[in-house]
Amino acid sequence: MSLAELIGRDPDATTLKRWLEKIPYAVYLGMEAELHDNSILFRLPPDDKLIGNASLPAIHGGVVGAFMELAGAIHLVAHMEKPVLPKVINFSLDYLRASRLQDTWARCEVIRQGRQIANVTVTAWQESATNPNATARAHFLIAEPEIAKEKTHVPLET
Repeated sequence: MSLAELIGRDPDATTLKRWLEKIPYAVYLGMEAELHDNSILFRLPPDDKLIGNASLPAIHGGVVGAFMELAGAIHLVAHMEKPVLPKVINFSLDYLRASRLQDTWARCEVIRQGRQIANVTVTAWQESATNPNATARAHFLIAEPEIAKEKTHVPLET
């Protein structure tokens, strides 16, 4: 089953796992997701291949950013009425402290979803959600399928 086919399903634990299995980088990271009261909690488990600073050891900042970006996109898809694959327009990340080599969690919130653009915030933490390691703001393009087709259709001149 393709990711596009899976997107049309309501997110449950099995569907979230299948979504993540269809994203190669999420598989590489070992990313996981759980449902908690209609909210998705994302988990990045510790793995030596994710180390960016061996002296601490700490997870590479790019890995933290990618984890948060993927979490935001998946959260957005899970909360859309008519799910489509979102495309990142921009992603602004604030690193607040080093992410040590331990479980890293992320929770997202859709701030606003319009017809074509959605704004999502992501917070990542390790020991306490009230003491985040990083926060991010993302803007995603979510053009409805009909709109996307109209914009990509270029008539041939005869």
